[in-house]
Amino acid sequence: MIKKILITLIILMALTINLSATPIELDDEEDLVPTSGSLRGASRFLAQHSRGLVKCNKNPRLCRAKGSPGPDCCKKKCVNVKTDKQNCGLCGKKCKHQEICCKGKCVNLMTDKRNCGGCNNRCKRGNSCVLGMCSYA
Repeated sequence: MIKKILITLIILMALTINLSATPIELDDEEDLVPTSGSLRGASRFLAQHSRGLVKCNKNPRLCRAKGSPGPDCCKKKCVNVKTDKQNCGLCGKKCKHQEICCKGKCVNLMTDKRNCGGCNNRCKRGNSCVLGMCSYA
């Protein structure tokens, strides 16, 4: 009988601890970078709450850090405006459905002579780009 009560209490305590430690919900996890700093001499409470995540709109240099998706900050996300289809050339400039972003310009890889089938894939003089291939016909 005592073992059953003890096991029940242990389970209740584990559930209480688990439920009280709710995770922090973030709207954009991919554009967040953990901050680092020395916590030497800080109390345990300060150490727990000083480690936050910073968005690039508050610190644009985060986008230039190693492992970042791109060097530019658009709408709180690190992007590369030379290749990002949603921010091509500048923040907020979206390419059409059939286009991609090459060197900051929206291009159609199926018909563009300078970007035929891929960025910077030029067709030879006099050839056309059809279905993403130079001189298809």
